[in-house]
Order: sequence, then C-alpha cells, then structure tokens
Amino acid sequence: MARKRVTPVGAFDRDLVRGALVDAIWKLDPRRQKENPVMLAVEIGGILTTLSFLAALASPGAEPALFSGLVSLWLWLTVYFSNVAESLSEGRGKARAASLRASRTGVAARRLSSASLTAPSEEVPSTALAPGDHVLVRQGDLIPSDGEVVAGAVLVNEAAITGESAPVVRESGGDRSAVTGGTTVLVNEAVVRITAAPGQTFLDRMIAMVEGAERRKTPNELALEVLLFALTGVFVVVVANLYPVSAYSAASSGQGAAVGLTVLVALFVCLAPTTIAALLPAIGIAGMDRLFQRNVVALSGRAIEAAGDVNVLLLDKTGTITLGNRQAVAFVPVNGQAHAALVEASLLASFADETPEGRSIVDLARESGAVGTCPDDAVFVPFSAHTRQSGVDCGGVRYRKGAADTIVHEVTAAGGAVPPDFEAKVHGIAAAGGTPLAVSRDAAILGVVHLKDILKPGIRERFEDLRQIGIRTTMITGDNHLTAAAIAAEAGVDDFLGEAKPDDKLRLIRDRQAEGYMVAMTGDGTNDAPALAQADVAVAMNNGTQPAREAANIIDLDSDPTKLLEIVEIGKQILMTRGALTTFSIANDIAKYFAIIPAALVGIYPALSVLNVMGLATPYSAVLSAVIFNALVIPMLVPLALKGVPFRPIPADRLFLSNLVVYGGSGVIAPFIGIKLIDLLVAGVLHL
Repeated sequence: MARKRVTPVGAFDRDLVRGALVDAIWKLDPRRQKENPVMLAVEIGGILTTLSFLAALASPGAEPALFSGLVSLWLWLTVYFSNVAESLSEGRGKARAASLRASRTGVAARRLSSASLTAPSEEVPSTALAPGDHVLVRQGDLIPSDGEVVAGAVLVNEAAITGESAPVVRESGGDRSAVTGGTTVLVNEAVVRITAAPGQTFLDRMIAMVEGAERRKTPNELALEVLLFALTGVFVVVVANLYPVSAYSAASSGQGAAVGLTVLVALFVCLAPTTIAALLPAIGIAGMDRLFQRNVVALSGRAIEAAGDVNVLLLDKTGTITLGNRQAVAFVPVNGQAHAALVEASLLASFADETPEGRSIVDLARESGAVGTCPDDAVFVPFSAHTRQSGVDCGGVRYRKGAADTIVHEVTAAGGAVPPDFEAKVHGIAAAGGTPLAVSRDAAILGVVHLKDILKPGIRERFEDLRQIGIRTTMITGDNHLTAAAIAAEAGVDDFLGEAKPDDKLRLIRDRQAEGYMVAMTGDGTNDAPALAQADVAVAMNNGTQPAREAANIIDLDSDPTKLLEIVEIGKQILMTRGALTTFSIANDIAKYFAIIPAALVGIYPALSVLNVMGLATPYSAVLSAVIFNALVIPMLVPLALKGVPFRPIPADRLFLSNLVVYGGSGVIAPFIGIKLIDLLVAGVLHL
C-alpha cells in the first residue's frame, strides 16, 4: 500500500529561516512582545540603554558611549533572537497548514429537503450549510463540510487530510459514518448530515492549531511563566535598589562611583531567566509540530501537556495490543472424533462466514488437506452477531460452527450429548488467551477451533518502557475474563478489564482519576464518547464517529490506536525538554553572576575582585562579555528547543539526576568558557 506522509519541514529550511528573520523584527513591537513579560523587560532595558548611548554621544558621561552602544545592541539582539526562536517554531506549523488550507475549497452542495437519497435538492454554496442540513454527495464530489453519513455508503479518498492514499468506506448506521469536509467521494452516493458550522470544521480547527496561532498555554507552562515573571520582578527590585545603595557606599567610602544605568540594565538582564523565557514558546509550539509530523493533531495545547503527565493508559485490545483479526491456529477434536472429520466440518461450516476469522479457518483447513465441497442446492447460513454461528445444510447434513454455548444449545436441542472433555478443551483454549469455536455435525460436537489474537511486534517491550517511567497500562476488551487474563499476561500489561461495556470504561476512568491518576485512552465509536470525554487525554480515530471525535482532544489522522503510546512519549519529551532547558538556564545564570557582579561593584568594594575567577580584563569588558554570551546562548539552544530532548524511558528520580548533571553541569561550565573567550576578543579588539 502506498503511503503519503506529511512532508518534513526542516528546522532551518531556507525559506522558513528567511520568514522567521523578518517576522522576528515585527515581533519587536511592544504590543506583541507583552506576551512574554521577561523579554518585554529586556526590550525596555534595550530602550533605556539606547537612550543612554545617545546621551553619551551628545555629552560624554561616566560610561563610555561605545560601551553603552554595544550593550544596547546586544540587548536588542537578545530580544530579537528570542523572537526568531518563536517565529521558527510557528513557521513550521504555518508551512504544514498551507497544504491543509489548499484543500479547504468552497464548493457547491446539493442540500436535500430530507434524509433520503431521492429527496428534492437545491444547490447552495458550502458556506451556507448549517448543522442539521442534509446534503447528497456523489462520485467525484468534494464533501462540502464535516458530517455523518445517514443513508447509503461511499468510498472516500481522505489523502488531503490524512496523507493515506488508500480510500476508506463511510457508511450509515455504524462506527465508520463520520466524513470530513474537503475529502473526495470516489464511488457511490450517500446522504450526509452536516455537523459543523462554517469556519468550525475539523479542517479549520486543524489549521488553527498547527499554525500555533491559537495555542493555549498549558498549566505547567503557565506556572513556569508565573515563576519567571516573579523572578523578573524580584531582580527589577534588586537592581533598582542597587543604585542608591552603590551611591551611598561610594559617597561614604570616598572611592568608586554609583553603578551606571547601562551596567544596572546589563546586570538585570544577566540575572533574569532570559534563556528559558526566550525558548519557552518555541518548546510548546514545536511539540505540537512533532505530533503533526506523526499525523496527529492536538485540538488543545493542554492535551499535549496532559499527555506528558499521564500515568495510566487504557488501551483497547483489538487493533492496539493485537493485530486486530483473530486467526485460526489449530483444530482440537473431542474424544471419539477424528481430526479429519473436524477439519472438513469446520471448512464446510465456514464457507458462508465472510469475517476475517471465518476466512482464516478456511485457509487453515485447506492447508490441513481438507477438500470438502457442497452441491449447488446447499443452504448456507452466514455468520450473524445475533445467532453467533455460521454453517451450511449440505447433502442432508447440518454443519454448524460458533460460540461454545450456542453450539451446545443446538446439539442438546437436537437430542445430542456434550462430550465429557468438551468443556475442558474450551476452557483450556480460553485460559491460553485464545477464542474457542465449537463445531458440530447434526447432533454431534466434533471439536473446537482455536482462534488466537496475535500480539503486535514489540508491544511487550513498549509496555516495559512505559513501566520504567511510571506509567501503568490497562487493557480493555470485550473478551471473557479468562481470555483477557491470558492476553494481558502475554502482552505484559499491568491490569485488564474484561467483558467491558461503555459504562464500565467510564467507571474505570473515574475510579483511576479519583485515585489521583492522569488517564489517557483511545476510542473510535459512539459508545466510546462518554469515556473519551472523561479521560484527561482522549485520542479519537479519524475514521471514527462524529461523537467520538467531538469528545476527544487529540485526533489521530492515521486511525492507528497504538499512536497513544507515541503521543504520551511526545508529551513526556516536551516536559523533559522544558525541564532540561530550565535547568541549563538557572545554572547558566549562576555562572554569569561571577562575571558581572564583581565587575559592577568592584570599584566600590575592591574585595569583590576575588570573585573574578575568570580573570576578565576590565569591568566594562566583563559586563559586555556577559551580555553578549547571554544573547548568543539563545540561538545556540534553538535546535534543541525545536527538536526536543530525546525521550528515555527511565524513572523520574534518575531523569532528574541526569538533567542536573548533563544540563546543570553544562549550564555552569559553558558561561565560564564562553564569557572568557568573548572577553579576550572584546578586550583585545575594542580595548574596553
């Protein structure tokens, strides 16, 4: 099957960088800069030092004009680099949104007077459609808006939305009825009930989210911003009080002079948490972009954050933990019955069974040498969920295959007896994680077909990785408890819920949340909507029903339930990236104190010269070097902010220690090396 994936957009694509460099200039407008209070404070500092520079040019003062001018320049560059980081991350989202916007085309729609394929229709623009309207779509039509098929069935090409080239069936009355505006009907016709108002379709929401324009800040991000804002306020007060203190000390001791405006501003900028404040917006937006690279759209920034905090995963068994279709693996005859007779009866009873399980029984029987056929007048009984059996009346003989209790009822009603070892063999297969299907011929039970769910490759190892980071996995299945227990043990999940109904799922989520857990789950059907609405992270399949998609806060365009594992990993990666860069930023600031504080106050307090451990040339070169390094470290960390810290499935305490050593250690060492090298250059070239 051909696969068309989302085209990767490099972090430093030429067109993307060019656009970010221009957009970053417009972001210098204080009205736009106010979204980042820390950088707004730096920009105000840049304005003050610029005025100081102009004043020094007009009338030389205590601070050299060259020094004031260079500090001012690098303060403006600090704000500019912060804007570039944010513009780069936003630009990647806008580039991806461009292809989606191209598919959002205004089309004519056939609005019907009722939900009937033969109802009278009128042609209206798609923008005139309202929720509840019914439209007729035919072969070759673009579906005008989001909706649900309420009559008929169509084959739809959703490549413009999902990237998947293979068409999908959308039909009424099931869990595959939802259609998305902008997709194309390939075959047949159907009536679609519109569910979205103009401008509020799934595609509209996708475009808004991937552009990042409407990304809501997450609770952890808001908490960190409050902390940064508080620290900034504290440092403003400290620096503001430093001038009168230094003026008094200089006057009292008769040596030195009060700290100048440029040095005070530089001191504030180097003390404030500018590095993490500059990169924080880019980290969040880039995280949403990484999701979109995997064909996953988060309808809320909070959902991604919650994914990083998830510690309980509820996963459906079929299609998530297992491949989805049970396969026949063995024929198990009961005492007194020949293996060949069971194989032939299973083959004949499965001829009319078009389910994947039925087809696998036919294939296994053929591989076992069965060649049974039926005459033309044979009466086939197709599989039905109501009867739970299939079969054929062939040559006066009645062959049946189905659930064990159903076949037992059939046989006993016909006067037959249940073999003494039948129940043990049924329970043995169920206890091993398989599904037993009984097979009968007239009033005799011949044996059992063993159907087995096949685990997806590597799923057990992924669960082990999740367990390492403190995430508990729970498998949900409609299978009986014996089968569920066996599959759960084979897959390595921590818990399971068998014979699950919609209210059971909802109750399980509420119970886990009441215990203090953050819960994530996947779903695609209408019966999953209540549980999805309750879950902290709700991932709906794009091919699922409209209620499921509306209840979710994350949509998987590939409709792959295992994406939930990747979503959690990306959420963790965002938190790890934010934590790593925050650790680096704090450690980085501590190291800068040794450069700028002695330089600012050594004229008044000569004893502070012992803190000049880097041996910086002069107070002016030390201050300027610290400001330059403070600005340069932002673009140096942009690639890490956009790419993210690699996800590693390790416990939280080990992760904290690793961050402290790697990012904390490098955050302390880097400024000592960087500032010293810059100081050598500044002192040697500018002679400050």
